[in-house]
Amino acid sequence: MRPLRYSINVTLDGCCDHEAIVPDEELHQRANDNLARADALLFGRTTYELMEAGWRYPAEPGSRPAWTEPFARTIDAAQKYVVSSTLSSVDWNSQLLSGDLETAVRELKDQPGRGLLTGGVMLPMALAELGLIDEYEFVVQPRLAGHGPTLFHGLSQYVDLTLVDRIEYGSGAVALRYVPQ
Repeated sequence: MRPLRYSINVTLDGCCDHEAIVPDEELHQRANDNLARADALLFGRTTYELMEAGWRYPAEPGSRPAWTEPFARTIDAAQKYVVSSTLSSVDWNSQLLSGDLETAVRELKDQPGRGLLTGGVMLPMALAELGLIDEYEFVVQPRLAGHGPTLFHGLSQYVDLTLVDRIEYGSGAVALRYVPQ
């Protein structure tokens, strides 16, 4: 059974807007390491469109820092599954998941392999409600954004977590990894 891991960058005040995060080489290496632990990515429509626009390989020369290229190559090549009720087709090594979300994700998790990786806001909320996330990683950025979006707003029940790993970065960011109790 493959574990489903969730990873997201978040500011100290809980904002998970990707534009509120200051990317750096060390954090991109962490993200690349997370990708290497997964056989496939699981995205909602918004995250899929955002990631495809930012990371389809190759990019225009000089359009992004050279230190992002390992991440770009890895995410570009990864198998992706997309959950969407509005998209009729996807590309970029992607496949639309259809039918019941819980059934579809359980079928993906039942396959052998290293794991599945997800990010974003809306899809992880639904996955948490269904108890399908096996590991949560919050990369907490040393910044106050003063706005949202925030994570898990409206969650119907508590999800108690146990800290299993903590990594501090030169930028002051801290990656906190948890598993459900």
